[in-house]
Amino acid sequence: MKTNITHELKKISQLGSFWIAIFSFFIALVAWQLAVYFTDLPAFILPTPADVWARFLRTLSDGSLLRHASVTLLEVLLGLLMGTAAATALGYLLAKSRLFERLLAPYLVASQAVPIVAIAPLLIIWFGPGIFSKVLICALIVFFPVLVNTVVGVRAVPSALRDLMRSLRATRWQTLRYLEIPAALPVFLGGLRIGAALSVIGAVVGEFVGADRGLGFLINVGRGQYDTALVFVAIFALIALALVLYGLVAWLESYFLKWQAWRSL
Repeated sequence: MKTNITHELKKISQLGSFWIAIFSFFIALVAWQLAVYFTDLPAFILPTPADVWARFLRTLSDGSLLRHASVTLLEVLLGLLMGTAAATALGYLLAKSRLFERLLAPYLVASQAVPIVAIAPLLIIWFGPGIFSKVLICALIVFFPVLVNTVVGVRAVPSALRDLMRSLRATRWQTLRYLEIPAALPVFLGGLRIGAALSVIGAVVGEFVGADRGLGFLINVGRGQYDTALVFVAIFALIALALVLYGLVAWLESYFLKWQAWRSL
């Protein structure tokens, strides 16, 4: 009975959040239209929502939007996968070895002091303007938040549970599978959500520096032609891409962490 009530309350809350999001989007469109109307700005500075919608339909009909968006999506997915894999492996090693952490921590922190915009031109020069340099930029921007959350998650495992696994003579693999991964998963997935949103930024930065395809390239084209409506279309496509990735990770979080919901009942 309690489970059914909790489930219904969750559905009501999700429905309310959906309508709130729709209402806020409608308010933003009205405010945008009013800003154009009262400021009387030309379309190359601030187009109306109708202008952006018309430009969206044109880019959708000629296939350019899907073509460029698919390139950016591929870069983002590969970069997210590469950055997450590297950060997870290194984060686990750092969490298990204080010496290893002391050796690498200064370099990791220093790497975050340099903006990715400053590194991107070097990567384009070293690896060329192809897809690999964009994937590498995405991986670098995803790497740090996932790394930190992996270290925090693994170290947050209660020592009493580790002692219990040792008393049961569990192997290192069994401890990893049955204790460390489930215990660290909530924190790890929180870092992955941040990384999923940031990966889009990495792809766009790489496309800004050097590319002939992608949504970042489309923004550069619109900027060069004073086609501000096209810039808005590409920006909204990037927002949609980031929201989809964020929502996918949130769904994975709810799927793999069902045991937390059951425990709270």
